[in-house]
Order: sequence, then structure tokens, then C-alpha cells
Amino acid sequence: MAFGKFYRTAVASLVLATSVSSLVAIAQQPNNGPEASKPTIYFGGDILTMRGLQPEYVEGLAIKDGKILVAGPLAECKRAAGADAKSIDLGGKTLVPGFIDTHGHFVYFGKNLVDANLFNCADIPELISRMKKQVERTPEGAWIVGFGYQSRTLKEGRPPTIEELDQVSPDRPVMIVDSSGHLGAANGAAFKAAGITAVTPDPTGGAFARKGDGKSLLGPMEETALNVVRSKRPALTGELASRAITGAAEVWASYGQTTAMEAGLGLGNDDIGIVMNAIDRKLLPIDLYIAAKDSTLDDTLAAAYSVASQYNPNSEGIVEKLRTARPDLDRRYVNRVRMGGVKFWLDGSLDTAWFTLPYTQNPQGKTGAFSGYRQIPDDVLDAVFDKYWASDLQIHMHMNGDAAADQALSAITKAVKKHGMRDHRPVFVHATWLRVDQIEKIKTFGAIPSFLTAGIATGGDAVVKLWGQERSSGAMASRTFLRSGLPFTYSHDAPVSPVPSILALVDAGVNRLSGSGQVVGPEETIPPYHALRAVTAMAAYQLKEETSKGTLEVGKLADLVILEKNPLKVETTTIKDIAVLETIKEGKTVYTKAANN
Repeated sequence: MAFGKFYRTAVASLVLATSVSSLVAIAQQPNNGPEASKPTIYFGGDILTMRGLQPEYVEGLAIKDGKILVAGPLAECKRAAGADAKSIDLGGKTLVPGFIDTHGHFVYFGKNLVDANLFNCADIPELISRMKKQVERTPEGAWIVGFGYQSRTLKEGRPPTIEELDQVSPDRPVMIVDSSGHLGAANGAAFKAAGITAVTPDPTGGAFARKGDGKSLLGPMEETALNVVRSKRPALTGELASRAITGAAEVWASYGQTTAMEAGLGLGNDDIGIVMNAIDRKLLPIDLYIAAKDSTLDDTLAAAYSVASQYNPNSEGIVEKLRTARPDLDRRYVNRVRMGGVKFWLDGSLDTAWFTLPYTQNPQGKTGAFSGYRQIPDDVLDAVFDKYWASDLQIHMHMNGDAAADQALSAITKAVKKHGMRDHRPVFVHATWLRVDQIEKIKTFGAIPSFLTAGIATGGDAVVKLWGQERSSGAMASRTFLRSGLPFTYSHDAPVSPVPSILALVDAGVNRLSGSGQVVGPEETIPPYHALRAVTAMAAYQLKEETSKGTLEVGKLADLVILEKNPLKVETTTIKDIAVLETIKEGKTVYTKAANN
């Protein structure tokens, strides 16, 4: 079936089958709060509240039962906490609010922890060698999968072919995915398992690479074509499903994050099962915001509905679960999982971004006036905004090129005309290249860009080459948004970034240094404080959780990070090197450097 027709049918079915109230029912449930504990007072270091547009320090911070009692003078902290309070001397270290992931793939990352690490492969023989070692670690019946290579950095300048991947195993499915998550390649067994043959047409928004005859599968695949194959990978269940969640949580917490995001639940056909397992077994030590992936497959389209209906206390025959209130009375979480949005991919990565003007230099293998790929039809996105604009379900849209931003703004314009303005806060994921006129519309509609600053180091040089000077210089326009008084956030998109480092995002937003050391768009650099706000205060605002997270203020959650040094007081190019010493979620330590090194 053609992608466009199937897509419209699936979305229409979901719209008819699912009410907004049931879709966000999970957002109305409470999360287990921390056990009552002694009050704790922090003092003796820089305590940065992140409140306001200028740095603000307080002498002490008192917390109790997972919430902030006092952020102010130490004497006031002692009075409020009482004589039996525990006192922690920071010893000159820095305390800031817990970092918030505004666009990562938490579940996907966790699954990759059991896959081969293909980052920094020098050439195809090295990639094949790593994949052969993965065979030994992969149980029978499971696919042999690797993640993280980049074709442009391989010596051959291309991804492996079917025949090369058959060297890993001719009989078992082998699949590799590049670091962007948008491109990949497979062997013959994987294509066979997915039902893909030489006569299979390319899906809209993607392509299977073909051999010289124009039909036979070469091995590489792009965008939606990759998704078709990837969706057939057997599910992770049981202990493997638990390991994916707990492993990702350990990594996220080690980088100071107290709120994680899965920005595309449904990239794998086992995602919903992995999350349900985490909810039922209470595996998460930090919060997890979920945006369900739009998809050509009805099982992933229904992911949000599956979670919501399972925990909907109003559904006939379903037992009410997990009714212990959080300290902040935020009833949107079930055992630290919140169904917050839906995710759409409007275009591709830096090699396939959708522009109104062609690439300055075509990516490898592209000819003519190449302007990237549109991923979905206008009427699909229009229908989604028509349904959800006035709901609590946020719409997240992946976009790198300005043509994709035009599509998003057009859909929002139609929704506003019909339903009026709402505090929807649609998320423009990446929003890498925006024209000035588009930024004005973003301001009008209250949209929030989440800039992938982590990509400057790894892809900045390629962007300059492929997109040209104007687009690369104005990419991720932090200073422009700051001057305009508009909110923006920073994201790592891990595992697109090998690690979910938040301080690396801050560093990149401040310095904008590419892999070769050039400053990509010096006019868009910003001061460290504002870059830090993009992962704390503004990040909480993006998730609509600013009343409980993002700053150190009375009544908010005691989500805290202790840093080795103050990001505002070091050489800016060393911000990424500052160590996270301790991560605290609602007053409970969930990571310490000493215990993990």
C-alpha cells in the first residue's frame, strides 16, 4: 500500500478510535513520591537558582519530603528545617536545578546499550569487525544490530552493502543505523525478514538504495525506508526490557538529568512493552516524558492510546493503579512516566533536510537541485493540529530545513484560525534553519525550538559545506531568540549524540565550535547563564512543568545537581568538561560520581 494512503487511513482510524481525554489519561495520574525523610540543608558553595534573566545566588537551600523549603539565607534555612536537619557542606562546589532533557530518545538509547557501538569506525572493515563481535553477544533469534557510524567519515565515504553485511552473518538479520538515526543498511536476511524485495516500492519520504539495474537492493536505506525494516526487529522483553530502561536511567542521571524524554515512542515495535514493564515494575529513578511517534504502522500510532487506556481509572473493568501522590501534587505521572505529546518527523537529517532552496553542495549520491525530503502530507499534519491544538497533548515536530518549518507554521495558522490561540507550546524539534519571517510567526504562536547544539561539534563542518554560509551561520539561532525575548531549549537527541551530556550542550551553545575548530555562526553564540537556562528553566517551560521544575524556588521539586565547578566561572570551552558529582531526584540521590568511578 502506498505510504501516503496508508498514513491517512491510520491517522484517521486513530482519531476516530481515541478521544483526547483517553489519550492523555496517563497525564492525569500521580507518581509515587519519595519516602518522608529528614530535612536537608545545603550550603558552602555556589547555589544558583536559575530564576530570572540574571544569575542569582542564595546562601543556602533547605529541602524536605522531596520539595524545596527555603532558597535563601542560611539562617532562614536552619529555622525552617529544624534542629534535626541534615547539613551538607558543598565544599565550594556548585548546586543547580536538575537538568531537563527536552529531546532525547531514552528508550531507544537504552535498547542501543545492548547493540554494537559503531561510533568512530574508521572504515567498513572495522565496522564489519565490530559487528562480528556483536554476533557473539546476541542471543539466538535476535537481530544483530549496531548503531553510531557515519558514512561521510568512513574511509570509503559510503555505508556497507548487503554483501558486506552478509559477512557478519549470511543467515541472521543484520542491521546498522547511523548516528543520526535516519539512515542505515541491512543484509539480505534482514530485508527478507522485513518482506522487502527488489519490487518493493520506496515509501514516501525515504528510499532503498538500488544497484545498477535500478531494482536490486544495494543495502543502504534512508528515512521511512529504514523505519519499515527497523520496525520488524524482534521485541526486547523480560530482563532485556528492564535492562534497557535501568541502563538508560543510569546514564541520564550521570549527566545530571532528573527528567528524561523519549521523543518518539514507537521507533521500535517493542517500545510500548518496554515502557509498560518500567511502569509496572517501578524501574525509573527519574521522570520520563513521552511523545508517541506518528508512524505508518497502526501499532505504534496506537502507542499513546495503549498506555493511557491501561491506566485510565475511568475505563470500565480497569483497576485503579498507582494512586500515591507526588510531593508537588503533579498528577501527570504514573510511576515516573508521563504521556505528554506526539511526535512527527517533517523532514530528515542534515543530509536530507527539507529546504525551500536547494543544497549549496549536494550530499553524496544526490544529483540535480536537491532540496531534501518532505516526510508527511500537509493534510495529515493539518488534521493533527485540528484535533489536538486545544488539548493538553503537545505536538513535537522534527524539522531541520525551512520548508519543514513552513509546513508546521501553516498547520498552526489553520488551527488558530479555527480554534483560536491556546497555550499549546508546540515544539519545533531542532528548528536548525529558520528564516526571520518564520521566527516572527513562532513568536506569535508560542512555539518553542529545541536546538540540537550537540550537533555543532559532530556536524558543523558538514553543515557549512552542504548548506552554505547563510544557513550555517544562522543555524540554531540562540542569540536571535534571546534578543527577541523568546524561549528556546537545548537538546542532545541521544543516541544521535553518543552520550546525553547536558553540559556539552551548554558549551556548544556558548562556543559553537565544530569538529575542526571553526566557530559556526559566531553571531549566534550566547552567554553561559542563558545557555544553562536552556536546559533548566526554559526546558521546564517547554514541558509545561515550570511550576514544579527548572529553578530553585520554594515549593518546587528538590531536583538538584551538584557540579564540580560553576559553569559561569570557568573558561567557556571547558564547560563540557565539568564533572557531575551528584544527581538528586526529589531529595533522593540517584547518582554519585564517587560511587560510579
